[in-house]
Amino acid sequence: MLLRNLRLATMVQGRGYGLIDAGAVAIDGAHIRWAGAETDLPAEYRAQQEHDLGGRLVTPAPIDCHTHIVHGGNRAGEFEMRLEGASYETVARAGGGIVSTVTATRAAQEDELLASALPRVDALLAEGVATIEVKSGYGLDIETEARMLRVARRIADHRPLRVRTSFLGAHAVPAEYAGRADAYIDDLCIPALRAAHAEGLVDAVDGFCEGIAFQPDQIARVFDIAAELGLPVKLHAEQLSNLGGAALVAGRGGLSADHIEYLDSAGVDALARAGTVAVVLPGAFYTLRETQKPPIEALRAAGVPMAVASDCNPGSSPLTSLLLAMNMACTLFRMTPEEALAGITRHAARALGLEDCGWIAPGLRADLAVWDVAHPAELAYRIGFNPLHSRLFGGKIY
Repeated sequence: MLLRNLRLATMVQGRGYGLIDAGAVAIDGAHIRWAGAETDLPAEYRAQQEHDLGGRLVTPAPIDCHTHIVHGGNRAGEFEMRLEGASYETVARAGGGIVSTVTATRAAQEDELLASALPRVDALLAEGVATIEVKSGYGLDIETEARMLRVARRIADHRPLRVRTSFLGAHAVPAEYAGRADAYIDDLCIPALRAAHAEGLVDAVDGFCEGIAFQPDQIARVFDIAAELGLPVKLHAEQLSNLGGAALVAGRGGLSADHIEYLDSAGVDALARAGTVAVVLPGAFYTLRETQKPPIEALRAAGVPMAVASDCNPGSSPLTSLLLAMNMACTLFRMTPEEALAGITRHAARALGLEDCGWIAPGLRADLAVWDVAHPAELAYRIGFNPLHSRLFGGKIY
């Protein structure tokens, strides 16, 4: 089919928005065959089924490259606690935080976890999202980690989108291993990773490198197994302090370092050398009322690709809107609207190791979003407003 009478933001590397007025996109099956100015449209595409988009903006479909969207229960009570003065670390050390979600997730069966996740997925789909990443990490045992990843895979059977999974067994130390983090890594986390990989459930391996979670040497042992299994790595790094997690994941050629509020110049340099994506998560910064901002200017100066994601999770970022995440990235972190859009398209794809989506060019997937806006800056500008007109996933219009 042929999409015509549209304004195109190709998001091709090095071209800013890559804006083309009076553009057209030719699609064959699930892929783009041609994209450019309609006046340059080759004759072979003019006879295709035509869709006049009335001058609307077309961008690559958004990608949410960091979510914990599969989980049991919620933590609204802890939200109240933090508003009454308790810190994130205080809540966690008192048995709340991640560990409380572990209890609820272990108690939930696959169908329950799927049913609770789908409304959150639907909120992302309503903003044009075509690909999401889903992490485990609320099981912290062999059975429940695999259950979470199975549910993540099943999402794509129930909704038209792609799911990439990340094994996050090194997310927290479960109550039964309190004070014995090394034993947990060896006895449960690594065997759970091997079991999930054997079942074909793992696309990447993640960890939480932080004082309330795991030290770099412990994360490194998990990454060693990932390398043995041929799996790429990523890391929650420098969210609450600087333990050198970004340098660790960059040193392993990792896909991304996520959060990075406490990232220092050495960490920035490490990411730049490795080409590792810095994933900024303003939803967690906002929810936790943090004050330490990620070093956006330093990352920009060093040429580090910056992605933006929802970090959808029940504790620190109960956010299911990439449009709001874009606005927060601009307003709170001083990213530009162009950087924010690249952050949920081209750089988000890179953070997941995907090379077939994230910008608009021949040969890539026809995952597109059609917006009722005149300029792409409007996508980051508005608050609580969704201008999506329609969404294309694999060349099909929704």
